[in-house]
Amino acid sequence: MDASLPELRLADWRATKDTLHLYCQILGKIRLATTPPRNHWWNAPLYVDVRGLTTRRLHHQGTTFEITIDLVDHALVVRTSDGRTTSFELGDGLPVAEFDARLHQALKELGVDVVIREQPFGIPMTTPFPKDREHAAWDRDALERLYRILDWSDTVFEEFSGWFNGKTSPVHLFWHSFDLAVTRFSGRPAPPLDTDRVTREAYTHEVISFGFWPGDDNLGDAAYYSYTAPAPAGLRDQPLAAGSWVESGTGLLAILPYETVRTSPEPATTLLAFMQSAYEAGARLADWDTGSLESTWCPSPDQLRQLRAEATAELGRPATGSS
Repeated sequence: MDASLPELRLADWRATKDTLHLYCQILGKIRLATTPPRNHWWNAPLYVDVRGLTTRRLHHQGTTFEITIDLVDHALVVRTSDGRTTSFELGDGLPVAEFDARLHQALKELGVDVVIREQPFGIPMTTPFPKDREHAAWDRDALERLYRILDWSDTVFEEFSGWFNGKTSPVHLFWHSFDLAVTRFSGRPAPPLDTDRVTREAYTHEVISFGFWPGDDNLGDAAYYSYTAPAPAGLRDQPLAAGSWVESGTGLLAILPYETVRTSPEPATTLLAFMQSAYEAGARLADWDTGSLESTWCPSPDQLRQLRAEATAELGRPATGSS
């Protein structure tokens, strides 16, 4: 087992997770309001950095700045390109309402405050940010463990991204569903969806996506996932090197529990094999031109077979075949 991968049971830090999620929604809305639009909402997400979660570089009122939720020192930090910095401590029962007010005040003092829609988006918590005094939990140990997991997962996702030569997203954290994700594209448009504007823009083209959820009410504890959209017929019958297919509210997901990865003798091998087998299943059935989409850094077919063999052996399941 990789000693750097800690336990993360949803029940142990659920209140803190909800608080952090709401903090991230506020940062994400500020980022969305200060960046030009990009396809699939790529201007909206946050990113893992060396201290926690960050907006990366933003521009407003002639000033370049960034906002970081520092999960090492447990602080909210705003930095500008001209050397100014302001911050405040997190934890000790800081309600969402106070976090929101302090952040806007800090931005105002730096001359970069921005108006956002002060309402959570697409999550069970619906209280407007300025009125939310319920969510105020901050378990420092749990958040430090979460950061270690995000940092490790981000690194493995980056390696996997290097195997693909087609259009691919950055590795980024969507504050809507609170998942770290990376997405591959076939290059072909998808059938138009009769749904909300956000979802339509996200799925204008065929995708196979991969990610990490820290846990939720639908799937329980933290897990890695993959899905193909549109989902081709027969996907559920395709073998996975690790994990299993699960029906969810959004369709069919390949799910690999984080605990399975954490307790694996070779966590990175297990996760890479899971993602590669989910990709192969979706791409094969959806008739992607996989040959032209392999990068020069993609492992050879023999190396990929060895990767799957190692992962399945670790998990004690029969080896899976693949074309």
